[in-house]
Amino acid sequence: MPRRTATMLASTLILIALLCAGVLIPVPYAEMSPGPTVNTLGDARGEPVLQITGHKTYPTSGHLNMTTVRVTGADYDMNIVEAVYGWLAHDSVIVPHDTLYPDGKTEEQSTQENAEEFSQSQESAKVAALKELKIPVTSRVIVSTVVKDSAAQGKLHAGDVIEAVDGKAVAEPEDVAKLVTRHRPGQEVVFRIVPAKAAAAAEKAGKEPQGGREITLTTRKAPGEDRAIVGIQAGTDHTFPFDIDIKLADVGGPSAGLMFSLGIIDKLTPGKLTGGAFVAGTGTIDDAGVVGPIGGINMKLVGARNAGARYFLTPDDNCAAAASDTPGGLTLIRVRTLDDAKKSLDRIRAGDTAGLPSCSAS
Repeated sequence: MPRRTATMLASTLILIALLCAGVLIPVPYAEMSPGPTVNTLGDARGEPVLQITGHKTYPTSGHLNMTTVRVTGADYDMNIVEAVYGWLAHDSVIVPHDTLYPDGKTEEQSTQENAEEFSQSQESAKVAALKELKIPVTSRVIVSTVVKDSAAQGKLHAGDVIEAVDGKAVAEPEDVAKLVTRHRPGQEVVFRIVPAKAAAAAEKAGKEPQGGREITLTTRKAPGEDRAIVGIQAGTDHTFPFDIDIKLADVGGPSAGLMFSLGIIDKLTPGKLTGGAFVAGTGTIDDAGVVGPIGGINMKLVGARNAGARYFLTPDDNCAAAASDTPGGLTLIRVRTLDDAKKSLDRIRAGDTAGLPSCSAS
């Protein structure tokens, strides 16, 4: 065989071997890409995303779109070819697998965690929206979870209302931990609670839970720490003056909170909050209306612009990253609170866009 032919044949075989290796050998990376956007003022799968009953609502127009990020599954084995293609593509990001699924977290665990965060974000979105509109919301501290084989197991239950600890009334979940950790491990702590069933019955009847009873627990030492615990996580339960249901499947995580709050406000107030403009955005929100940062901001910007958005409500802590790579035709608006976002929408509606708070890359 002539030397030139042999060299070409060997090179071809090596190339084929490299291509096969690129396709067959997995690499520890995952991909993030723009996910779908959903108008919180519109419908999803044939029914309104926001359904409000028991209170007057008003017509809306325009868009207040929540944005999402699509990620590869925890069990998906990305190969070298896919990783290189993702690195070169503008509309996707390749990240270490552990960034999305730390500590060996499975896809099922991640999905469950995202579902819990999504549910909590809906509650906070409702609370923040009603507080912004000066509509009273009743809140109470409850037992959120009970740790297996802990001092509290069998004595406290998820949903129990915590009225006091050691005779001191609690107003926030953090109060419970502070009062428990005043003790040394092995000391007794007294909870006054209203059982979950009694609390649920009272809520159904539109009354405040009553009939608290005292339960004494012996604290234990926290694993690896010299700190007293009883083995519960306290949370907050809210009672709303009317029904607000958020109907949206196959979405997880806490990042839609801001857009849900704005959608609720728009439906509960006369006039068009956006003035008919196409606004998208993202951001977590707490009960006080404070907007928090999210992940995958650049992918959300691409998804929003592809959907037709002109304005994007951007959490303050995401502003620098968003401003460093903003799709053409999309105006970033910096927001720190729900009230900030509402005031910016007022400007858009009035046509005063020159005064909108902007993001910078520095």
